[in-house]
Amino acid sequence: MDDHTGYQGDSGYRGNAGYRGEAGYRGDAAAPVWAALGGPAGLTGRVRYGGARGLLPARLPVMDLARTAVAVCALAGAELAAARTGGPVPAVTVDDGAVATAFLSERHLRIDGRAPTAFAPLSGFWDTADGRLRTHANYPHHRDRLLAALGLPGDAGPEALAAELSGRSAKEVEETVYAAGGLAVAVRDAKEWAAHPQGAAVARRPLLTLAPLGAATPPVRPPGLAGDPLLPAAGLRVLDLTRVLAGPVATRTLALLGADVLRIDAPGLPENRDTHGDTGFGKRSAVLDLGAREGRASFEELLALADVVVTGYRPGALDRFGLAPEALAERRPGIVVARLSAWGDYGPWGARRGFDSLVQAATGIAVTEAAADGTPGVLPAQALDHGTGYLLAAAVLRALTERSRTGGSRLATLALTQTAALLTDVVPRHTLDAPDARGAADAFDPEVRLADADSPLGRLRHALPPVSFADGPVNWSRPPSNWGSDAPAWW
Repeated sequence: MDDHTGYQGDSGYRGNAGYRGEAGYRGDAAAPVWAALGGPAGLTGRVRYGGARGLLPARLPVMDLARTAVAVCALAGAELAAARTGGPVPAVTVDDGAVATAFLSERHLRIDGRAPTAFAPLSGFWDTADGRLRTHANYPHHRDRLLAALGLPGDAGPEALAAELSGRSAKEVEETVYAAGGLAVAVRDAKEWAAHPQGAAVARRPLLTLAPLGAATPPVRPPGLAGDPLLPAAGLRVLDLTRVLAGPVATRTLALLGADVLRIDAPGLPENRDTHGDTGFGKRSAVLDLGAREGRASFEELLALADVVVTGYRPGALDRFGLAPEALAERRPGIVVARLSAWGDYGPWGARRGFDSLVQAATGIAVTEAAADGTPGVLPAQALDHGTGYLLAAAVLRALTERSRTGGSRLATLALTQTAALLTDVVPRHTLDAPDARGAADAFDPEVRLADADSPLGRLRHALPPVSFADGPVNWSRPPSNWGSDAPAWW
């Protein structure tokens, strides 16, 4: 994929001198990222920024990352709308209040007045004999694997886990838990990550790739939008094979823009109810066993009419089901495939599982955001997940625009570590030490960016979408359905 230099735009976004952090800047930071997506030069001039300042405060320029990801996503949606209507690209508005609220959508969610549970008791930072460790055990199978790898009983609690880890090496535990299919990483600072083989591999890669895939095919022109100009993805079908959190954010955004998004999950891997309530807007949810003949046959029927397939499992995990990008393009010429991973599909950690919290711990972000006593910190939002989600949606939308003009299948690849590099490497280093990086924010009430909806899950209070352009949609057309309750069929 590295030979597709026209899409990667590496020289345009790493260390760009025009990119500045939160302190006092709200300029055209989207331009280098838009270039990495292969977007036409000059279109970022259609983006206008505004809203309350100082939101999502951190040492790292989290708000810059957030508004940039949303800006290029909205611009890609506006561009697709223009390509389908034949009109000009609508003006894009990025409101910091809307962006910050959306980047905290899982925290703002209420289901019948109940707030969601963020992290399970065994997910968090732990002291070890030689440093600190971050674990992720929100799902029962990940919790079971963590405890089994450490020789602890299945009902062990935080005290037992802390006692066990206190006498072990963080990096030894990292490898032991990984070998058992669990999730734990040693906390590293930025220099340690840069010296790590995976960190070095990430540093050699661009933010994302968007490249031709398979044989050339004729342009695919969806029906015109003269009668429905608000939904640039209307009539397009998206197969969503993703889980927490970046992938579902991306497909939730495609649903906002009019796509028929059908999420497919395995029957033995149910989704967390709160997570589904947050990311299921606009989509339908079905269960298919791709390891069974009937399930594979149903999937092939869906694929035969699909425009986009989005996968969010670790690289290679779905290949045995015929879901490698090349295999998909061979069976469905003209398909857009978007593939997301935690660590990248390369390097020694390319096949590992991962989540936003673990990537923050491994890449030096947790150390950069540490408290005064050295306790590892976290970003004010799961910004790697949300940021990557909007970048992923932008890549899909750009691919659909290019497909309508020149044809061909396309493959977009993104990783949380690459978004982490955007956050930590692109912005000049002095931003990290800016005295006002954690300064007071403008007065902002997130309630103005929340809405209520009745759903099969109950009464939902949820964040409104931040993606906004002239005459574009302002909310999803439908609330989430119950997980796995929909038929595996297109509308």
